[in-house]
Amino acid sequence: MPPTLPLFNVVLVEPEIPPNTGNVARLCAATGATLHLVGKLGFSIDDRHLKRAGLDYWDKVEVRQWDSLKKLQDAFPDGRFWYLSTKVARNCYEPGIYLTGDFLVFGKETAGLPDDLLAANAERCLTIPMPGKVRSLNLSNAVAVVLYEALRQAGQLVM
Repeated sequence: MPPTLPLFNVVLVEPEIPPNTGNVARLCAATGATLHLVGKLGFSIDDRHLKRAGLDYWDKVEVRQWDSLKKLQDAFPDGRFWYLSTKVARNCYEPGIYLTGDFLVFGKETAGLPDDLLAANAERCLTIPMPGKVRSLNLSNAVAVVLYEALRQAGQLVM
């Protein structure tokens, strides 16, 4: 029997803060998403803070590591990649954006995704609207906002 495809794929490019990644792993376990960790991590995968944030859910989430975003993209040539950034204008709540299996790509906490990556993929860049006075959300909160909107649009939140 072929492996079940994930509803969505969450991609963290060079995450730096263990508890954020642990929280995202727990979120992926709760939603059936696959977590892809890309590039140089700012911590060890065995970090106790990472494990603690994910609690006892690590065995319930598929985590894959990649040396580069290009290697991940090459492994999924038909994948639809969405790049999340505070530096773009297209609203992540725009109707009809997401399809099951999409890749939701987030950058590292201190710098986000590289400008050249955003420029090369302008039609696939999204932002979370923030009418308040902050420039960004915590990484794990941003992933939760976008992932649940993707699940909602894909009709996967029916109880």
